[in-house]
Amino acid sequence: MSNISSKTFSSFKYVYLILFCTFLSGFFHPIINNYSFDIVLVGILTLFTGLAGGVLLYKTTTVETKKGIFFGAGFGLIGFSLFMIFDIAIKT
Repeated sequence: MSNISSKTFSSFKYVYLILFCTFLSGFFHPIINNYSFDIVLVGILTLFTGLAGGVLLYKTTTVETKKGIFFGAGFGLIGFSLFMIFDIAIKT
């Protein structure tokens, strides 16, 4: 029984992160102002890319092997996310 509740709680964490990133990226703004949802989808992708980079950097501290791969990939994803943020800022 405890194993099931642990898996449920773990799943809830990820659902919470997905919903938080969706709302953070401005999900309600196009609904209120009758805009296109294209920029919202790009915003969600940008936030998830940064989140994945952060998870990989965290994983660098917890694993014994392949630290360099996780470290490089994590900073690479965060850098790509930053690039996407600047690209969105220039387009709007």
